[in-house]
Amino acid sequence: MALRNPKGSDLTPLFDPRSIAVIGLLKEGFFGGYVVIKSLLNAGFKGEIFPVNPSYNEVLGLTVYPSIKDVPRKIDLVLIITGARSVPGILRECVEKGVRACIVVSDGFAERDEEGRRLQDEIVEIARRGNLRIVGPNTAGIANPAKGLIPNPYEMGYEKIKHGAIAVCAQTGMINPQAFPYGDLGYGVSKICDFGNKSDVDECDLMEYLESDPSTKVMTLYLESIKDGQRFLKVSKRVVSRKPVLILKSGRTEQGAHVSASHTGSLALDEQIFDAACKQSGILRLETFRELFELPKIFASQPLPKGNRLGIITFTGGVGVLAIDEGAKYGLSVPLLSSGTRKKLEAIFPGLGKRIVDMGPPMALINNYMPVYSEILKMVTLDPCIDSIFNVIWTGPSGEFMEKYLTIYRELQGSKKPIASWIYGPRLPFVREMTYRLEELGFPVFPDIEMAIKALGMASQYAKTKGGDQ
Repeated sequence: MALRNPKGSDLTPLFDPRSIAVIGLLKEGFFGGYVVIKSLLNAGFKGEIFPVNPSYNEVLGLTVYPSIKDVPRKIDLVLIITGARSVPGILRECVEKGVRACIVVSDGFAERDEEGRRLQDEIVEIARRGNLRIVGPNTAGIANPAKGLIPNPYEMGYEKIKHGAIAVCAQTGMINPQAFPYGDLGYGVSKICDFGNKSDVDECDLMEYLESDPSTKVMTLYLESIKDGQRFLKVSKRVVSRKPVLILKSGRTEQGAHVSASHTGSLALDEQIFDAACKQSGILRLETFRELFELPKIFASQPLPKGNRLGIITFTGGVGVLAIDEGAKYGLSVPLLSSGTRKKLEAIFPGLGKRIVDMGPPMALINNYMPVYSEILKMVTLDPCIDSIFNVIWTGPSGEFMEKYLTIYRELQGSKKPIASWIYGPRLPFVREMTYRLEELGFPVFPDIEMAIKALGMASQYAKTKGGDQ
């Protein structure tokens, strides 16, 4: 097999193409090239789109070409949705055309059987000799929301994805727009990539690309395997020194590793070796699929803490105690506030100046407590004994405090300390709306106490890894 292209990780034609050809199924339906083209048009892709299929003349107002050789323009990116056996021939035509990036959605390769593995080796050979990068096969593809590049082969149910700072990459289509509600999130993403079988483009290539991507502040990955352990360690060490990398790895058990081999045709790395590599490089390990989307939020919009001292503002002491216990797992301590802050808090309400700033008692007795709440939150945020803030919000039975909360948080924009929030209340619609609107302002909200504290703990751990370099 041909060697990997030297330093072949420039994935610009993949994530920022000026033109894209969609080859294969163009029938209207839930899946296929028709959906890809519709998704690109709906997302506002500004480049040229060339449908390719000998059985069509026009689709969605675009001229359809019999083959890629017949397209009269230069093509940067090709997306293939055809039977597996036809892919090698199409890739040869792509190489002749000078195409530099290709997404092979088609399945039936190494994940299927030995014949499929031989077919996958063949397409990799063609691509590497032709200086063509492949994502897939057996993939749901990629996305770059900032460019309107959402060539999703499955119907999504929404048109646009908010552009943000989190890159989400995985060996599963479960991170792609048809499976995750990006359209309903208050925060945005920079890039999405389903590696599929990782025949060519892999986790190291993506980390190297995202390392220099100005849109990406944090990257989060779901992996079933590592293609090259030595390269992974070398690349991750360098990348983590610049940006946080969060990884969820499956195949921890013998049975899980066996099943992952049949899913993407890859072999899982020994769990102990992988764990040691993460510790050595400073990678932050995730434990659940939900964390893949939740924990990166603290890095996307909040500054890194300068230490491990946690401030807690809550409406109930029980939540504060839970937060203290959870914080201990990640090396967070909850110190006394400075004497000056404690005196001011005690002047507002007796007993308020403790380790846990419990707003419950004064809230019950102070008629208009929101101005007091605002003052307290600012006090704790500015306290020199505190490095990060866990803030609890109660929406009320009618969402009556929401606008005031938003005003208070707007005044905290630009804070030099990270703030993680947890919202509760008797009506779920108000909790959801408050979450969405706060995250639009750049303040991450987490689904439970434990997730919020873990986010702050990981931010503290990463800050320590970076040596306090902000």
